[in-house]
Amino acid sequence: MVYTPREYARLRNTVLTVSLMGWLILLKPAFAPLAYGAAAPRVMSYCAASPGALAWSVPGAAATPWLAPLSVAQAQSLLGGWALMLVAMMAPLLIQPIYHVRATSFARRRTRATALFVAGYGAGWMVAGVGLLALELLVSVWDAQSYLPAALVGLVALVWQASPAKQRYLNRCHRHRALAAFGAAADRDALLMGLEHSRWCIGSCWAAMLLPMLLPHGHVVAMMGVSMLMVCERLDPPRTPAWQLRGFGTAFRYARLRLRGPQPSALPATLAARV
Repeated sequence: MVYTPREYARLRNTVLTVSLMGWLILLKPAFAPLAYGAAAPRVMSYCAASPGALAWSVPGAAATPWLAPLSVAQAQSLLGGWALMLVAMMAPLLIQPIYHVRATSFARRRTRATALFVAGYGAGWMVAGVGLLALELLVSVWDAQSYLPAALVGLVALVWQASPAKQRYLNRCHRHRALAAFGAAADRDALLMGLEHSRWCIGSCWAAMLLPMLLPHGHVVAMMGVSMLMVCERLDPPRTPAWQLRGFGTAFRYARLRLRGPQPSALPATLAARV
């Protein structure tokens, strides 16, 4: 059960590479907009999971195409785009929990335990995605080009970001259940940990995830901003629930340090006295 810093670095680099690949796939339609039509759902306009799969041609539904029933292919396309979004945005948030899974599992079980954890986490978010996508489609029926829904959700997201309830969810995201070492119990614990982690992650991030989906334009930029904020708020340690903005302070401190560049380290007082 020994997990070395070198293995942690390899895990971190692998997860970030997977996230980067997801972003590259999402960016591809930005160079050649997909021909879904003016009423196409915004989530599909920046997700390349379904290149041209949605050709909405329901007879008699030209005026209100989104009121027509979804076909199996169309539903798969929407869920595929949502899954791709999760890979790009959520993968960096899984570095610490995957590290916990691998560090507390025997070497021969690490790959299996990691796969079960990711499966449970992804299943939770896919269920949540059904509700968020349904809401996005309803907004498209109302007015596909209006910024008002995004503005209202942005206000809700800002209040939620500062609320004590948000901090409670974040605190739970830092907690990881103990995993059994052997057999079916170990598999069950890894799967349950993924489901539990998705529950707290959904509760923490639902409003921020919905915001880019409701924007008529600038989806990818908004997604990147939301993803960076989620990563920054996870870098903060657990805190007592209270009203305060979260994630922004860490992001600003990191940006300031990057802009300042490398600084000479201060010499210890005893060594400075000898110089």
